[in-house]
Amino acid sequence: MIPVRDLSPAELAALLHFHADAGVEWLLEEEAVDRIAEFEAMRAARGAPAASVDRPAPPRPEPPRPVAAAPLPAVAIPDGQAVAEAAFAAESARSLEELRVAMEAFNGCNLKTSARCLVFAEGNPKPRVMVIGAMPNADDDRDGRPFSGRQGVLLDRMLAGIGLDRAGLLVTNVVPWRPPGNRPPSPREADICRPFVERQIALAEPERLLILGNFAARFLFRASETIHQLRGEWREVAVAGRSIPAFATLHPQDLVSAPISKRLAWQDLLAFRAGLTA
Repeated sequence: MIPVRDLSPAELAALLHFHADAGVEWLLEEEAVDRIAEFEAMRAARGAPAASVDRPAPPRPEPPRPVAAAPLPAVAIPDGQAVAEAAFAAESARSLEELRVAMEAFNGCNLKTSARCLVFAEGNPKPRVMVIGAMPNADDDRDGRPFSGRQGVLLDRMLAGIGLDRAGLLVTNVVPWRPPGNRPPSPREADICRPFVERQIALAEPERLLILGNFAARFLFRASETIHQLRGEWREVAVAGRSIPAFATLHPQDLVSAPISKRLAWQDLLAFRAGLTA
């Protein structure tokens, strides 16, 4: 084992990020405890002869003092004011780069406090097609890019199958910060993020939207059905006075979890390609 003192700052930071991704949040003891020595002492005590009645019992050891937990960092509590502030910040942006700056400065969503970085839209700022997923995963949060890692490779293959190149599209997520443990965003967190993704759509002015997965489809279609009920059909998404044709299909993560669903996704992608030429 390498002592902590021998690690460089970069190696130590990487180690801390590894523990954070693994779910380690609190240190329960300030110093290491030798559990083996404790066990040997307890076994020796059980095997010792009983003390005489006339002999006073040895004083009981003082129980260890509990280690005080570190105070929780202050987090932003989502409320109606946070939604209004998000809408104001989004509307004030006149370009995608200005919107990125506004979102980096925004502190009204508590998801930002647990994420490593903002995962903003990437690609062509004026695309014909805009691809929208749900939220960043651990790979995206680490790299600062939407659809990184294995899901990104699968998305690139899905797009290439219908003649689309990711470099010519704009790819983003409904929620720009990774929720802890990849949990679904709460309704209030989604409300706070809505002005930002809608402003991205308004500034990019795409001709078509390709929506990936259950959460994103429900969010943008304002529907309660599942992705299997929403997929495979053209619908309309109203943003900034425009009605944009939108098509939902399965998220790459759905195909990783259930490879049998690739057949359905391929049917959807063919229908989406047909709609681009209509």
